[in-house]
Amino acid sequence: MLTRNRLLAGATALLALSFTVPALAQEPIKLGEINSYKVFAAFLDPYKKGMELAVDEVNAAGGVLGRKIEVVSRDDNGNPADAVRAAEELLSREKVAFLIGTFPSNVGLAVADFAKQKKTLFIAGEPLTDKIVWGQGNAYTFRLRPSTYMQTAMLIPDAARLHKKRWAIVYPNYEYGQSATAAFKELLKAKQPDAEFVAEQATPLGKIDAGTVAQALADAKPDAIFSSLFGADLAKFVRAGSERGLFKNVAVFDLLGGEPEYLDPLKDEAPVGWYVTGYPWQDLQTPEHTRFFNAYKAKFHDYPRLGSVVGYSTVMSAVAAIRKAGALDQDKLVVAMAGLQVATPFGAVTFRAIDHQSTMGAFVGRIAVKDGKGYMTDWHFVDGKDVLPGDAEVKKMRPAN
Repeated sequence: MLTRNRLLAGATALLALSFTVPALAQEPIKLGEINSYKVFAAFLDPYKKGMELAVDEVNAAGGVLGRKIEVVSRDDNGNPADAVRAAEELLSREKVAFLIGTFPSNVGLAVADFAKQKKTLFIAGEPLTDKIVWGQGNAYTFRLRPSTYMQTAMLIPDAARLHKKRWAIVYPNYEYGQSATAAFKELLKAKQPDAEFVAEQATPLGKIDAGTVAQALADAKPDAIFSSLFGADLAKFVRAGSERGLFKNVAVFDLLGGEPEYLDPLKDEAPVGWYVTGYPWQDLQTPEHTRFFNAYKAKFHDYPRLGSVVGYSTVMSAVAAIRKAGALDQDKLVVAMAGLQVATPFGAVTFRAIDHQSTMGAFVGRIAVKDGKGYMTDWHFVDGKDVLPGDAEVKKMRPAN
């Protein structure tokens, strides 16, 4: 009887296990996503929609490793300390596979350092600082978007061609703006040694005193201006500068000014003739973009912004890494990310093994106004691989890890 009872108990346990194991196997793979949704809503609302579209497509196609994916998001309030706390909670409580996301450069750097300490993969979708892959690069952090150095380098050919001697600079005074300014000075001087920087205005992020800034630049009588302002700061600067005649007969280059997130709110006040990087979604007819555009419009009844492309491509990068690694082991994921190729709406990109920077490119053009709305004209695409530093230079900039 005792033996029979033990056999029955064993059979019952095995039967229970047979139901439990498949159920566990079907639990989704969680991606821990951190971002500044309340602070940078203009970019991150479309970004979140891009992620949603990617998740839907991946899961409809059967998921990855036989499991669906799920993005678990936390808002970091644009604060590095809050971002690190969110990352810790995602790993310890939510048991996410690894981390993705972040927007401002200082937050991205904080999460990158956290990922290094925890030996956890981090795919930084948006932060543009050069430090995240070079000066403070680490084995666990990879970055999708082209950096400040890369996007600035895309603008340099036009800036040097104009051969303007007296340059003024305005930028948001935190890591991104500082990095963009340093890159512009270095790259322009290399192409045009006689260039002079006659005025510089560093403004608090989100709190620009646009009238004072515009007047200070106008008093310096520059031939050209380089700006890395974006969002509400950019809109205020455009209006204040226009009122004071700052831009009359002055060439203006703005690093992100052609992105629809920042161009659309200006409407017919969009600054005609400015040189910018951005996203000419209206005119982009490649097969990859057309498929993405149609799917996005069908789901959200709206056109995509650049944030939409970044959110979508970040999730697709995460999925490609999991698929290539064949597991969720962190070391295998990091190995998979090095040299990883990913299909994006802008074409295929590769995460370089030497510095973990992707080769995603950007569009360079000028601002025009049509039907009361700003848009990019005379644009061309610059492949990210064509504006990246070579291996020898990267080895000098990037710490051993």
